[in-house]
Amino acid sequence: MPYPAYMEESIRKVEATREKRLKEEMPRLSDAEKAPLLKEFHPDFIEKNMRQLVVGPNKGGKAPLELADLLEGNSRIDPAKIKIDKFDFDVDVLIIGFGGAGASAALLAQENGAKVLVATKLRLGDANTVGAQAGTQAADRPEDSPLIHYIDTIGGGHYANIPELVEALVKDAPSAIKWLEDLGICWDKNPDGSMHELSGGGASRLRLHSCRDYTGLEEMRVLRDEFRNRQIDFLEYAPAIELIMDEKGTVCGAVLVNLETNELVLVKAKAMILATGGIGRLHIQGFPTTNHYGATADGMVLAYRAGAELIFIDTMQYHPTGAVFPVQILGQLVTEKVRTLGAQLCNIEGEQFIMPLEPRDVVASAIIRECKGRNKGIKTPTGELGVWLDSPMIDLIRGEGTIARELPAMVRQFGRYNIDIIKEPMLIYPTLHYQNGGIKIDPDGATTVPGLFAAGEVAGGIHGRNRLIGNSTLDIFVFGRRAGRAAAHYAKKSKTGNPALEHVRRWQKEIEKAGIAKSRPISPRLLPDYARQPYDYLADYAKDMLAPGQVKAA
Repeated sequence: MPYPAYMEESIRKVEATREKRLKEEMPRLSDAEKAPLLKEFHPDFIEKNMRQLVVGPNKGGKAPLELADLLEGNSRIDPAKIKIDKFDFDVDVLIIGFGGAGASAALLAQENGAKVLVATKLRLGDANTVGAQAGTQAADRPEDSPLIHYIDTIGGGHYANIPELVEALVKDAPSAIKWLEDLGICWDKNPDGSMHELSGGGASRLRLHSCRDYTGLEEMRVLRDEFRNRQIDFLEYAPAIELIMDEKGTVCGAVLVNLETNELVLVKAKAMILATGGIGRLHIQGFPTTNHYGATADGMVLAYRAGAELIFIDTMQYHPTGAVFPVQILGQLVTEKVRTLGAQLCNIEGEQFIMPLEPRDVVASAIIRECKGRNKGIKTPTGELGVWLDSPMIDLIRGEGTIARELPAMVRQFGRYNIDIIKEPMLIYPTLHYQNGGIKIDPDGATTVPGLFAAGEVAGGIHGRNRLIGNSTLDIFVFGRRAGRAAAHYAKKSKTGNPALEHVRRWQKEIEKAGIAKSRPISPRLLPDYARQPYDYLADYAKDMLAPGQVKAA
């Protein structure tokens, strides 16, 4: 076995309690029990790791330190050095980002008559979407309904969600599932042809549609194929570094940078959709993350500088089950589907300490409490703490072969390190997984800035202060499609003025007046700061574009 001997001793205790845990169901916590657990142990409540913003539309509001610095950051460009008189592309709809939301938006915008250009920081499909494992929620069973899905979602979000957004989410859900299947997704089915659906934390019905445990990868596969088949124009390795606006405050394009040639690309557009995803690679509060390499909050930074209001940016989702051992996969997602199938959470003594299908923030807080409050976690050879996710319980509950059939990717993932999750538990700890908030949108994805739309994880208000399993891979399709359709219609009647970068000049003056220009980094960050080469490269570019007084990225 790959586990050290002292871990094996703990595993024996886990094995010894299985028979008892099979017979005794762990009770759910009451709301009165959840509140103090969250307040004491959830990272969102650690005040020293938050601060108030001093400039911008959310001035006075709180944000994590890492995000706050970028939101108040210096622009990567000096407007005096860029002439906005000649464009490389002139389109109806410009979409920044190509995960599930960006792909859905592109398809619907084109269907509604728009000339579309997609620009993405990395490659087509390099996004958090491909890492989504568990499934996509939709109320399409006789005993379920959009109303019940609505109630679950509102409750899971601590009643902070924007009701109109949740209504759009749950009403569009069944049609989104059918749309994806029509495009070619192979949903898991029962022998009679009906959908094979599971439940999840905070959900009161079986409504999780899956493709084994690689659902997002399958969803992205069919979207990317459809996108390429339609021959929609796209640019890879071309992140947006600034928006372009006219004298009326309407977004009318963007400044991109080609990461391979270091050249600027100017795009004029009648409407623009931000689908840049999340912020996990900022490693809020030092947590490892499940997010892909490019998830560095670009869309929120650009929208904020242009005057867009943000919402719920002080709340992150720390997925309860991220891998802790071996260290090679630290932070990697262990899908919630493992718990929906029956895996239980146990401490070093083999004791189950939380009902595994409580909402994610509650389960994460309970794990942190067990490790740091009760000293009942297991320490790895490299110093990380974790608890056991007892996966062998799945086959005991649902029958031999269930793990191999339902979780093939997870079996392979741990099997690479000689850990057999059919026979051995996994060591896990919360990992930074999702940005609950983001750019404030309406049900069609429109932001508070004319001409600017947003969809996917970059948008906020849908999930309130905590997201339920399967609602993220739902919202990217619901609001990606809605934003694509709405942006195409907006573009048909849009009459933009003179494109300029005046808002950047105003922003730089604002942060200089606030006395923070020299203490804030260049933003957006574009790439995480793991190695010197990427940031040396970008700093060389930035040095040439910076205005006096601006600083290099950290």
